[in-house]
Formats: sequence, C-alpha cells, structure tokens
Amino acid sequence: MRRSAWLLLLLAALLCACGVREAPPEQLPEEPPVREPVWEPEPVPPPLPEPDPKEEAVEAILGEMTPEEKVGQLFFPKCPETGALEKIGEYHLGGYLLFTADFKNAAGQWLTAEEFVEKIEGYQEAASVPMLIGVDEEGGTVARASRNPNLFPEKFKSPRQVFAAGAAENPEGGFLAGMEAIRADAAVKNTGLRGYGINVNFAPVADMAADPGDFMYDRSFSGDARETAHFVAVAVTEMNRAGVGAVLKHFPGYGDNVDTHTGIAVDERSWERFMIHDFAPFREGILCGAGAVLVSHNIVTCMDGELPASLSPEVHRILREELGFEGVILTDDLDMSAVKAYAAEGSVAELAVLAGNDMIVTSDFEKQIPLVLEAVEAGRIEESMLDEAVRRVLGWKYDLGLIGETND
Repeated sequence: MRRSAWLLLLLAALLCACGVREAPPEQLPEEPPVREPVWEPEPVPPPLPEPDPKEEAVEAILGEMTPEEKVGQLFFPKCPETGALEKIGEYHLGGYLLFTADFKNAAGQWLTAEEFVEKIEGYQEAASVPMLIGVDEEGGTVARASRNPNLFPEKFKSPRQVFAAGAAENPEGGFLAGMEAIRADAAVKNTGLRGYGINVNFAPVADMAADPGDFMYDRSFSGDARETAHFVAVAVTEMNRAGVGAVLKHFPGYGDNVDTHTGIAVDERSWERFMIHDFAPFREGILCGAGAVLVSHNIVTCMDGELPASLSPEVHRILREELGFEGVILTDDLDMSAVKAYAAEGSVAELAVLAGNDMIVTSDFEKQIPLVLEAVEAGRIEESMLDEAVRRVLGWKYDLGLIGETND
C-alpha cells in the first residue's frame, strides 16, 4: 500500500508540473538589420544623333548669306548673251540654263570641248556658291548640247526613237530590249554632260501624249502611264548614277494641250484622270530620286481654274502633299506668253515664289531679282519661306557634289 500511495503522489506532482507554465520573458522589438549602401551607376543619356553632313553644309552656307545672296540663289535664268561672267557675282545666281547659242563662240562657230569646259569653269570660279549648270537635252526636237559635233558624235534621238530602235534590234526582247536601249542612251548622254561641267539636265519628260498631232507628242515617251513611268524610272536612275540632276517635267502633266510659249492653255481634264494617269510617271521619278520638278503654265481647272499651274499655290500643295515631293520645284520659263498677263502690275517672280517655287527660270532676272528682294524686305515674302527655298536649292547642290566636304 505504501508503494502504491507513493506512486500516486508522484504522478499527481508530475501532472501539476505540466499544467503550470512560466510567462515568457517580454520580447523587445528587433532592430532592423543594417544594410550597406548599394552603388548605382548614373543613368547613361541616350546617344546624340549623328550629325547630318548635308544639313551642316547647307546651314553653314545659309547662315553666312545676305538677303541679296539668298534671293539670287532662287534664279536659274537663261544664260545671258553678254556679260554672263560678271552677272554671276552681281546677282548671286543659283544657276545658268544653256541654250544652243551657248555652245558657240562669238563668231557662231561651235566651241571645241576644251573651250566649252573652260567657259563653264570660268562661270564656277565667278560664283561664291557653285552654280547649277543646266541644259535641255531630252533628245530629238529638244537637244542643245549634242548639236555641237565637238562634244558628241551625233545629236541624241528622242526617247521614242531610242526605244523603237532597241526593240526592233532585239524583237524577242520586246519592251525590255527597248528599255535597255533607253538605259544605255541615258547613261552615255548624262555621263557626257557631266564630263563637260553640265550638272543638270532638264529631263526626262514625264508627260504623256498618244496623238501625233499633240504639241508634246514628239517629246513624250508614250501615251501609256505604265510605260512612261518605267521610262522615267530608268532615265532618272541613270542620271543619278552620272551625277546629273533630273528635272521631271511638266507637272502636273501636259496632256494634249496647246503650246504655252505662244498663249494660255486651259486643261479641263478631271481630277481622277490626273490621279490614275498623269501623276504616275511623276510619282515614279520622285521615288527614284529626281531632284527637281518643273511646273507648267497650263491652267488646270480641276486644281485651280484661275492661275497657271506655275503660279498656283494649290498645284504646289498637291505636288508636296499628294505626291510627297521634297526636292526643288522650278517654274517653266516665265518669259512665255502664258504668264505675261499675270505680271502686268508687279513681279511675276514674286508670285512664283509665293506659289511655292524654289527656283525661277527666266531671262528677265535683272528686273525680277530686285523686285523679289523688295518683296522680302517689305514682308510680302516671309524670310522663313525664302530660307526654306534656299535650303532646298543648296540641298540639291549638295546631292550633286557641288558643295560639301569634297568641295571645300
């Protein structure tokens, strides 16, 4: 009994001990661990864009120009018969357009190749900014340089003639054979021009004409938009390779209209006709890198029923916005009868600049340049508009290798 009682007492003591717990000691909040500062590198700024050498060259020249020099750059006049060398510096001309007489001497004889090159080099030496030296060398009825047998063995044929001969020589090649002939002709023609110092060819003709009775028929390639667009692409590509500036003409497309040298032509074709037909060769030439587009004097009623295309802000808006052209826009010759009436009370060149032209073709530059300068000084032509036009002209000269590092 004693042993049993002892065991019971021991068991009871153990049970009591298990039921009694001591209160845990009060816990103090732990201090946050000390973190070592982490070094983070300074954010790297995005790299600056690479300088644009073309923009730098253009802005460097533009920034040093006087208003007189800027206005002069807008003019691409017919080379004057007398005083051509002196007038370059006097009027700060952007270029000279050469005609057949400019390939002859004072006695009416054809200049030798050496004499002609020396003449052009003299023009460039007289210019503070290298000049655009242009010529209409379409081939066929409009050919200036190749009439001189000392420069080319024969006068260049028209694109229609070149294509037909190429296709006839290789009947199996057909259209492609004709186009290869166009390519070879454009390469020889424009490489030759550049070799003589001519850096702009007022070609190719992007107009279309299907009727042999049309004024533009002999100068146009075809009456078909696709064929003409193909021709323009080949011609512009070869001109670019030769370093000769291409001038697409005569925007927005001449069609079957009469000669604007002698009077006003009114074009009443529809907007749809231009969109699907006449614009196609110009679009193709622009895509291939043509540096300039020349605008005709036709009144195109679906675009502007009041003003010739060359003086119409709306036509120039269409060329810039609808066709996306960013290069130089030139007028057709402002001495033509079709625009004389619009200058009766002022400067036709001022109207041309306000319409959106970057360069003006005229023989009357000695009168027109002071009038444009006066319009700038009076605020009728904003300085920003003048500067943008000059930028495009200088940009074209850069693209042709006339200004920039290689010509410093």
